[in-house]
Amino acid sequence: MTASAKTPLLDAIHTPADLKGRSRDELRQIADEVRAEMIDAVSVTGGHLGAGLGVVELTVAVHSVFNTPDDKLIFDVGHQCYPHKILTDRKDRIRTLRQGGGLSGFTKRAESEYDPFGAAHASTSISAGHGFAKSRDLQGRDNKVICVIGDGSMSAGMAYEAMNNAGSDGSNMLVILNDNDMSIAPPVGAMSHYLSKLVSSRSYRGLRKFAKQIAKPIGLENPARKAEEYLRGFAMGGTLFEELGFYYIGPIDGHDMDVLLPVLENCKAMETGPVLLHVVTQKGKGYEPAENSADKYHGVAKFNVVTGEQQKSSEGPPSYTKVFAHSLIEEARKDDKIVGITAAMPGGTGLDLFEKEFPDRTFDVGIAEQHAVTFAAGLAADGMKPFAAIYSTFLQRGYDQVVHDVAIQSLPVRFAIDRAGLVGADGPTHAGSFDIGYLGALPGIVCMAASDEAELVNMVRTAVEIDDRPSAFRYPRGNGTGIALPTTPQALEIGKGRIVREGTSIAILSYGARLQEALKAADMLAAQGLSCTVADARFAKPLDEELVNRLAREHEVLLTVEEGARGGFGAFVLHHLADVGALDTGLKVRTLHLPDVFQDQDKPDIMYAEAGLDARNIAARAIDALGRGDVQEIDRLARA
Repeated sequence: MTASAKTPLLDAIHTPADLKGRSRDELRQIADEVRAEMIDAVSVTGGHLGAGLGVVELTVAVHSVFNTPDDKLIFDVGHQCYPHKILTDRKDRIRTLRQGGGLSGFTKRAESEYDPFGAAHASTSISAGHGFAKSRDLQGRDNKVICVIGDGSMSAGMAYEAMNNAGSDGSNMLVILNDNDMSIAPPVGAMSHYLSKLVSSRSYRGLRKFAKQIAKPIGLENPARKAEEYLRGFAMGGTLFEELGFYYIGPIDGHDMDVLLPVLENCKAMETGPVLLHVVTQKGKGYEPAENSADKYHGVAKFNVVTGEQQKSSEGPPSYTKVFAHSLIEEARKDDKIVGITAAMPGGTGLDLFEKEFPDRTFDVGIAEQHAVTFAAGLAADGMKPFAAIYSTFLQRGYDQVVHDVAIQSLPVRFAIDRAGLVGADGPTHAGSFDIGYLGALPGIVCMAASDEAELVNMVRTAVEIDDRPSAFRYPRGNGTGIALPTTPQALEIGKGRIVREGTSIAILSYGARLQEALKAADMLAAQGLSCTVADARFAKPLDEELVNRLAREHEVLLTVEEGARGGFGAFVLHHLADVGALDTGLKVRTLHLPDVFQDQDKPDIMYAEAGLDARNIAARAIDALGRGDVQEIDRLARA
C-alpha cells in the first residue's frame, strides 16, 4: 500500500501553513493520518509512542490556529514531539528517528526552525517560554509563545519557579498543561467544556474587567475576586494556577477539535498576561495496545503494528539495571534500613522490582531530582541507608544538593548511577558523560564503576557498608558480559583496584565497563609481540595510588580508559602522577575518554568507535604512544 493511499490529506501538508483554512472535518482526518503515520514509523524505529499519540489532535490544532514558526511552540521534554515533526516538513524523514544521521527523538534547534528550543529533560518549557516572551517584548514584536507541558513535568519545582516568575511580571504567554495521567481536576464533561469556552471568550473577559472596575470604588473588589475564584476553583480546579498569576482555562478534552479550536482561538486573542489551558488527553490514543498499557508503550522497541507485540531483544545476560535491582533486594532482605529512591523512573532504574517486595521502603518522588537527593540526605541523617537510583544525566539536576546537602555533611547517601556512558538512540541529552568528573571533585566521596555485572553486585554490597560518607557506583545501559554472579557478595576494599592481566611494556588502566574492550586490545597487541598489563581501577575516588605507581614504574606506556568526559578518571590519574613526579621519568601517558563534543545518536558500538573507546582504537593509541607496532595489523585483527 502506498503512503498516499494511507495519508491522502497529510501528504499535502509540508508545513503548518498548509493547515490554514482547513475545515474541522479535514483537520480531524489529518490528525487520524498523523496518528497512523506515527504508529507506522515508530514500529520501525522504536522510540516514544504513548505520549505522542496523546497529543496528535492538540498538535494539529495548535499549528492550525497559531502561526509557527513566528509563534514559538515549545514542547517540554520533547518525547511527545513526533506529530509535530511530521507536520513541520520532516514527514519524509520520520523513519530515521533516533538513527545515526537521522532525526532526533526530541526537539532540536539545529534540526528545524520549528524547534525554537531543544529539550529532552523535563520541566524546562515554561522557563524557556518566559525567556522567549520577554525577548519578544524587549524587541517590540507581537508573536505568541506557546508551551506544552505534561502533568508529569509539573511535578518538578522548576515549572513552578517559572510560573511564579511569569505570573508576577504578567508576561503574555500560553501554557498548555497536557494532563494524561494525574487526576488533578474533575472529570471532563459538557459543563466543563462550556465553562472553558465561556471564560476564554472576549465577552466574559470584558465583563470580568468591567466588574472589577465597578467593584473597586465601592470596596467590593476583593470579595468579588474571591467569589469568582471560588466558582472557578470549584468548577475547574484552577485556584493554584490563578494564585501563581495565570488565567486558568479548563479542563477540556484534548482530542475534541470542536472544543480545542475555539478555545485556542480565544487564547490566541488574549493579551491579559499568562494563560494556562488545561487539556486532558489519553496516552496511546487511537492505538489499542498503547491505550491498554500506557506504561509499556511510553517508550518502545520496534513492534508489530497489527498485534502490538514489541520486538524482544535476543536472549542473553541480564541487564546491569536488573542486576542492580536484584542485588539491592537481596541486601534489603538482610537490612531493614535500606530504602530505594527514584525520581519518576522506577522502571528505568529497576526500583519497580524493589517496590514489589518492599513497597513501604520505595519512594518515587516524581520528576524532582533536587528533592530526591535532599530527601535521601534526610533519611541518611536519621540512620537509614538510602539508595538514590538516578540516571547519570538526571543526577546533574541535583548536583547542588549532592554538594551541599550530602557531601559537605558527609552523609552516607548511596548513588546508584544508571546509564553511565553512551546510550545510543537517546543521544547526547541522555548520555552519562559527566558524573565521573562532577562527583570526583567532591572531597570525601567514594566513586566506583562496575567493569561487569559481578563487580556491580559487589559494589552494591560495598555501598551498604559505607556508613560514614557518600558513595556512588556507576554502570551502563544494556546487558552485562555474561559472567557468573557471586553467590555471596563481597565488599571491596575501599580505593583498591585489581590486576586482570599481567604484562611488561604497556599498561591499560580501565575504569568501568570498557574493561572487556581493553582486554581485546591487549590480545591485539599481544599478536604483535607487545606485552600488555590490564587493570580494573574499580575506584576513581579514592584513587588506588599504589596501583597507579606500580603501572607507571613498570611500563613504558600507561593508558587510562573511561566512559566519561575529559576531566574525569584520566585527569585524576594525571594529577597524581604529576604530584609524585612520575611524569618526569619519560613515562608515556594517554587518557582515553569521551570526545569533547556532544555525540549525536547512533548504535552504541558505532558511537564508542567514534569516541576511540573500542578495542581497535585502544590498541592503536598504545602503538602510537610506544612508537612500535603495526596499526594496519590492528585494523586487520579488528575486522576479523
